[in-house]
Amino acid sequence: VDGEPVTKPHGNVGIVFQNALLLPWRNILSNVMLPIDMKQLARDKYLARAKALLKLVGLEGFEKKLPWQLSGGMQQRASICRALVHDPKIMLMDEPFGALDAMTRERMNVELMRIQRETGKTVLLITHSIPEAVFLADRVLVMTERPGAIAAIYDVPMPRPRSLETMSDPVFTELVQRIRKHFFTQGSLD
Repeated sequence: VDGEPVTKPHGNVGIVFQNALLLPWRNILSNVMLPIDMKQLARDKYLARAKALLKLVGLEGFEKKLPWQLSGGMQQRASICRALVHDPKIMLMDEPFGALDAMTRERMNVELMRIQRETGKTVLLITHSIPEAVFLADRVLVMTERPGAIAAIYDVPMPRPRSLETMSDPVFTELVQRIRKHFFTQGSLD
């Protein structure tokens, strides 16, 4: 990161997991502030940032709600805020939308693209959805099974910002098919 090898846990990273993993006894604002509490950073300095992030993702007014009072997509947006509250350079996302229904997943893809554009963060997203990867990425890295290694890299030549209509673009369709063929030639697909 920034030309330095990463040899231990890196404090300049935010992580969004497959499930929102919000603590059920903490309200949404307290869940977003969890990294601040864990890192023992100045709460007053980051409280305004937490509220601004909640507003950015459309959760203003939900700060005092408990996780069970929010939909899955709203919980995952709160999880994104938690990953960004300490202002990391990089956001790692491990299948963050895999547990969502198809319509919510599409909406979250558009939302993630907007959040990335507005925050300027580098996002590394792991997904098993080829269309999702092509839609969200500037570059798609395809990995082998075991041991995991980079098998191929595909640049995504479509301009940003992208809308869901991008998925009907012939360039999008061709790239999705080319990546899918990569898996079939390797003898496995998911």
